[in-house]
Amino acid sequence: MLLSRESTEVVIIGAGPSGSIAAALLHQQGVKALVLEKATFPRFSIGESLLPACMESLKAANMLDAVNSAGFQFKNGAAFNWQGQYTAFDFTDKFSLGEGTTYQVQRAQFDKVLADEAERQGVEIRYQHEILSVDLSSDSPVLCVKDEHGLEYHVEAKFILDASGFGRVLPRLLDLESPSCLPPRKAIFTHIIDNIEDEEYDREKILVSVHPTSKDVWYWLIPFSNGTCSFGVVGEPEFFDRYPDNHLEALAELASEEPRLNALLSKADYPNPSGTIGGYSANVSTLATKQFALLGNAGEFLDPVFSSGVTIAMKSAELSVAALLRQLNGESVDWQSEYAEPLLKGVDTFRCYVEGWYKGTLQDVIFYPSPDPKIKQMICSILAGYAWDTDNPYVKNPERRLNTLAEICAAE
Repeated sequence: MLLSRESTEVVIIGAGPSGSIAAALLHQQGVKALVLEKATFPRFSIGESLLPACMESLKAANMLDAVNSAGFQFKNGAAFNWQGQYTAFDFTDKFSLGEGTTYQVQRAQFDKVLADEAERQGVEIRYQHEILSVDLSSDSPVLCVKDEHGLEYHVEAKFILDASGFGRVLPRLLDLESPSCLPPRKAIFTHIIDNIEDEEYDREKILVSVHPTSKDVWYWLIPFSNGTCSFGVVGEPEFFDRYPDNHLEALAELASEEPRLNALLSKADYPNPSGTIGGYSANVSTLATKQFALLGNAGEFLDPVFSSGVTIAMKSAELSVAALLRQLNGESVDWQSEYAEPLLKGVDTFRCYVEGWYKGTLQDVIFYPSPDPKIKQMICSILAGYAWDTDNPYVKNPERRLNTLAEICAAE
């Protein structure tokens, strides 16, 4: 049977944050973008603690008002806790220019806010449309798509932006998967009714706690505006073998092992299902060509520890659209030097800090009792998502600077 065929300028796979923002940015410039999303919205996703750098992307896409009006939990920083040591970073007291506050969000609602706003601006989004195959044999890629009724059709486009997140559509279909340099880790998580009564608890910050005896195991506690929290634990897969197979029981037991969390969550209820992801760090052999670009988690996912996923996704949307607009205008674009390398500058900065966290060097810095205020501002900028600000010495030379700083902190 001959399948129906249509054409558009750009196909975007996925209506998550990177897809919605890319679509809005293209629409602003008069480019017709068709968004194809496999799921229906709202749908659950992790990555719930945004970074202030995200707000800059939302501004560019004219979506900030919609997010500000949605009632999300205000966030102004990050707090860290280990063996009675507590330290906090105020994102407004940072080295880099730009927004210093953001939100902590239930992603089901947040992603729908962005997608709805993209549609309000004039973007077409088709839900429950699944990409079955991609043909790159001609200059104009052709996608085979199955709609919500099980019917297949073809879409021809001038370019494809893969914003499919963990679905990683193009890496899977085009055999672009590449091993991550980060070791495999596992996360278990749920949404709890926290019932926190401690008046000193700061709901305007994510709380990252280190396991009292296993420094490579950490907890996230992300408060929302409705009295609930996202609560999760990350460690190597073998670490969880000593805990109950029931993840809710395992989470409650793990909470009891960390004194601060034990006190905060002593009256918490666990009414929701648990989730788990494992082996989530991912990489690809190619981020972009003249026919496609991979955005956000479709290209590379590091680790949830510094909430970098959504920031990288939004940054990749901005960078890819800037290059794509030039290409659609007839200019020659080197996607490696004009998209992949600029994107990876920030990704590599985040990676350095993820690796430093698990090696313990970054923890030595974070829990150092008497930090230099100017250096703390530079570290704070990275934690706030400004990992592309090369005016920051800790972005320009992240590994060397961080290792030197950790040695000084550990020696004193």
